[in-house]
Amino acid sequence: MDRIDALRIFLRVAEMRSFTKAAVCLQMPRSTVSTAIRELEARLGTRLLNRTTRHVTLTHDGEAFYDRSLRLLAELEELEGLFQDDGSQLSGKLRVEAPGRIARLIIVPALPDFFSRYPGIELEIGASDRPVNLVEGGVDCAIRVGELSESSLIARPLGLLPVVNCASPGYLARHGVPESIADLHHHLAIHYASPFSSIAEDWEYRKGGKVRTLPMQGSVTVDSAESYIACCLAGLGLIQVPAYDVQHHLREGSLIEVLADKQAGPMPLTILYPHRHHRSRLLHVFISWAEALLSKEIHGLTPPQAQRAKQLP
Repeated sequence: MDRIDALRIFLRVAEMRSFTKAAVCLQMPRSTVSTAIRELEARLGTRLLNRTTRHVTLTHDGEAFYDRSLRLLAELEELEGLFQDDGSQLSGKLRVEAPGRIARLIIVPALPDFFSRYPGIELEIGASDRPVNLVEGGVDCAIRVGELSESSLIARPLGLLPVVNCASPGYLARHGVPESIADLHHHLAIHYASPFSSIAEDWEYRKGGKVRTLPMQGSVTVDSAESYIACCLAGLGLIQVPAYDVQHHLREGSLIEVLADKQAGPMPLTILYPHRHHRSRLLHVFISWAEALLSKEIHGLTPPQAQRAKQLP
């Protein structure tokens, strides 16, 4: 087997801590993965991985070899991209995760443009609001909305999404239009439990430059943006949602904005990727394309303070 391919296999096994998961991610037989690691260890004359029935971990030599392999492959990818300024000759596969509505409403409709620019790149897109472990899942990058918790990933901030409060005309006809925060005590909210925390979030509003919260009554809790908006359209209560998510409903009148002067704080929009991909040419062109697309399509996107990639604290 090619030595570079063997290095890539080793990195994926080390990151996913599993021969089986690495094989699935690399789309090759598990036996091929095992053979590649065995031959690599024999060539180096040292054991790189500790194997048990449940886990795979790096040995001391494996940790040193992992760090050097990361740098080597990063340099190789950079070298291969030196003479491909427009990216049209790039080839390979990227695995991308995005929130369901961003994928459906923005990313997927724009893919013909992406493939016209980069015909050799293949995308595997996961569209879900559920949290995904990028390293263990073999994901190259993920678009995330909201505050971040991962500490081992690199984050590229794309901007801040303005949030609107809204309800259906039917709900407002039955319950009245809230005109102040005090009015919310007599209203219902559709509760959203983040897939990352499984905790239903309180109503938010800004006052005196600070974000405050207010517990509200409600009869339904959901954990996806699709269900959240669907419940609002059905007249089950008030919601707080990024403006881009409901702009067509607001235009057509199926949802109505309320308490426009009492909005929640804007939500960060970020692209995350593992440290091993920090110099990947494939990832660079996708992020540049996605950044331009999202900035154009999501009206009111507030530019971030720093556009450069940064590692999370």
